[in-house]
Amino acid sequence: MEKTLQAMNEIIKFLQLYPKKVKHKEVEKFVDALLSARRVFVVGAGRSGLVMKAYAMRLMHLDFDVHVIGETVTPSLRSGDLLVALSGSGETDLIVQSANMAKKSGTKVVAITTYRDSSLAKLANFVVRLPGRTKIAKTSTFVKRELAGEYASLTPLGTLFEIGAMVFLDGTIASLMMKLGRKEEDLRARHATIE
Repeated sequence: MEKTLQAMNEIIKFLQLYPKKVKHKEVEKFVDALLSARRVFVVGAGRSGLVMKAYAMRLMHLDFDVHVIGETVTPSLRSGDLLVALSGSGETDLIVQSANMAKKSGTKVVAITTYRDSSLAKLANFVVRLPGRTKIAKTSTFVKRELAGEYASLTPLGTLFEIGAMVFLDGTIASLMMKLGRKEEDLRARHATIE
């Protein structure tokens, strides 16, 4: 129970500082890009992929023409479309390849990543930088780490990036609702009736 509460507190502390670490101009540019896109495509791998599927669902609730890369019913990318690519490292092969193909088709690419100098960021038309854990334990065994004073995070791998990305993306839904003049009832009307 103690470790669970410690991990929860670590996540909460991280999220409390989160809004101050996100650049307002990047958020505005991202929201404007969504509003001006003909169609929106999203891509992420692993847990980041699940975050993007959740985001696609909310965009669908707002009546966006939205698709998830890798699904069997996803159409081809075209000029005027927007690809939103999520990768903490900015080096995940599937995401970088998707961005590369999108660029070749004339699709605008938004990279959401922690690393501005990553392969994904270099391909993107613009980057939204989200903070995430950047330091990982250097020593491989638990005892050696303890003796060296290195402590593994209670939020392993990309946990902080993924949770932060979910909070950020849900935050943009509030902006989109305001700009589009939509209310919760409008979203509910488009919610799945078969679940």
